[in-house]
Amino acid sequence: MSLYVCPTPIGNLKDITLRVILVLRKVDLIASEDTRVTRILLNRYSIHTPLISFHSHSNEKKIKKFVEEMNKGKEIALVTDAGTPGISDPGYRLIKACIDNNIHVEVMPGPTSFIPALLLSGFPPAHFIFYGFLPRKKGKRKKILQSFTNTPWPVIFFESPFRVKQFLDELMESVGDVDVAVVRELTKIYEEVLRGKVSDVLSRLKDRTIKGEIIIVVSYKK
Repeated sequence: MSLYVCPTPIGNLKDITLRVILVLRKVDLIASEDTRVTRILLNRYSIHTPLISFHSHSNEKKIKKFVEEMNKGKEIALVTDAGTPGISDPGYRLIKACIDNNIHVEVMPGPTSFIPALLLSGFPPAHFIFYGFLPRKKGKRKKILQSFTNTPWPVIFFESPFRVKQFLDELMESVGDVDVAVVRELTKIYEEVLRGKVSDVLSRLKDRTIKGEIIIVVSYKK
């Protein structure tokens, strides 16, 4: 009667831990954000545990069903597309449901993207703020960006590759030409870090089509 929260690689499949592999093999079921992505990982390590989808569109009925199965003694592993479940993904809802129903939850350490991005930024890492994805509406986005104006610590954002330039434009409009690091495709072949003032990074991205997973680290210190 347990839920195992299992971090999975953010790019390089070798980054999975031995403990996570063992857990994925022993549980009765794996709840996956995208079964197609997870299947690639499972095939790599010859893991044959049944998969079932659990994503942002999964309703409360599915969560209730998972809880019922665990109350019967089943063990379930929760995985996301990449990284640690619950961080900017729907896994939190299942974790909270298990806690509310006195089901044992075990969270395993493993890959996550924002810590490597913070260290690659070159900004002091002793204290930082993780925000994640901004909302879609421009007004709300700018208001959130402005809210960190007097923050002495780096602030970490996730962003779609299609909105990176928009993010940087809005950051410039909101707080000025601060220092940023745009980190792309961590642990993959085309890993890249662009550091500098917002204006400098924007000019380097001007004529580029941006692809891949993006993390933006902002230093609000003037």
